[in-house]
Amino acid sequence: MMKSRWISRLFWLIALWGGSVLALATVGGLFRMLMTAAGFKA
Repeated sequence: MMKSRWISRLFWLIALWGGSVLALATVGGLFRMLMTAAGFKA
């Protein structure tokens, strides 16, 4: 019982971390595209 609870807790931790990383990458990519469209080059 305890082992399955730890596995599900670990799964949620990884899922939330992965989701936040994907969201940040998406926002970063959109921001880069907007800056390029506006004429700014990094």
